[in-house]
Amino acid sequence: MATVGILALQGAFREHARSVAACGHHPVEVRKPAQLADCQALIIPGGESTAIGELMVRFNFIDEVRRFGAAGGPIFGTCAGMVLLAKEIEGSAQLRLGLMDIAVKRNAFGRQVESFEADIHVPALGEEPVRGVFIRAPYVTAVGQGVETLASFDGKVVLVRQGRLLAAAFHPELTTDTRLHAYFLKFLD
Repeated sequence: MATVGILALQGAFREHARSVAACGHHPVEVRKPAQLADCQALIIPGGESTAIGELMVRFNFIDEVRRFGAAGGPIFGTCAGMVLLAKEIEGSAQLRLGLMDIAVKRNAFGRQVESFEADIHVPALGEEPVRGVFIRAPYVTAVGQGVETLASFDGKVVLVRQGRLLAAAFHPELTTDTRLHAYFLKFLD
């Protein structure tokens, strides 16, 4: 059983903890950078990417998370987490970790009132689609070398993998389907 840190500064961290526990691993809500030393993987949840980024700066997480990812620590970013993992955020100078060679567009599917759910076909998870919850969701506008597109919706890339990094535009933690978390946790093997 691995210890999986969930960045607990803002966003849907409790829901991710529930999914990690359902996969048989030990979730830890990470509120201090020193806690990363005890984690074998990290999840950056959805929420508001600007707010999470500002809190990461305030609590000295930026360099620690970059080191964690550069050392091969598995990181899964959902929605705002995807934005923070990206090297490029279209039309924005906001803070980003720059760990994944992707460009993203924030709030690309519309405003809060335009949030929606949809079935997403993820071949790596089998035939049954994943229910994607899109809340002010981004999408990937460009992928670099070594980035694998795992799923698209409406012609837009919404799930990518680069080595031990995974990013989803949607919120799998807001459903009871834990297959995407289980897929990520296999990066620990």
